[in-house]
Amino acid sequence: MDIAYLHEFTALALVHFLAVVIPGPDFAITVRQSVRFGHLAGTVTALGIGTGISVHVIYTLLGISALMHTTPWLMDMASLAGGLYLIYLGVGLIRSRPTRSGERDTEALSDERQPLYKAFVVGFMTNATNPKATLFFLAIFTTLVSSTTPLSIQIAYGAWMCSVNALWFILVSYLFSRNGVRSRFLCLGHWLERAMGGLLIGVALIYFQRLGA
Repeated sequence: MDIAYLHEFTALALVHFLAVVIPGPDFAITVRQSVRFGHLAGTVTALGIGTGISVHVIYTLLGISALMHTTPWLMDMASLAGGLYLIYLGVGLIRSRPTRSGERDTEALSDERQPLYKAFVVGFMTNATNPKATLFFLAIFTTLVSSTTPLSIQIAYGAWMCSVNALWFILVSYLFSRNGVRSRFLCLGHWLERAMGGLLIGVALIYFQRLGA
């Protein structure tokens, strides 16, 4: 990367990393996937989250973000769609039922109960439709990235953010899929999933409230 853009990149990378590590929908869904389905499913979910970032990068680089920024109803529609998807996920988690004791040990040892393509799609859709991510990219590329920054450099920024997201949530998956941690969470798995569902719905309601403000 050109040294002339090192300061800009450093500021963007720091702000992005702080946004990534703050628990939100991506964190909630990675923990849920890792605890219920194991490290492999959690890792694939993390890769889906990292890939989902590319959606925001692409529409930003194409200038759609600028259009959305100047056309409030488009921003509202994007936030509405994302919020509805988070509620859909949240309701599914809240309806989680206790695992029968006879099934718990088998589930704890199995990483193949969820097809990997589904794990990827869950991660991808959670990030790609997240209103928080939409608002974040609108803000970060209009305040931290200069309009004169070459497209190739901006693409490198986007690739960096995709990678950081994926690597961070792979680490989260690793931590929450360890046998000791996982067995504890599985004992109260349905309560964990209900709590995660409540978090997702809460995030969606916050955005709906802002839309109505």
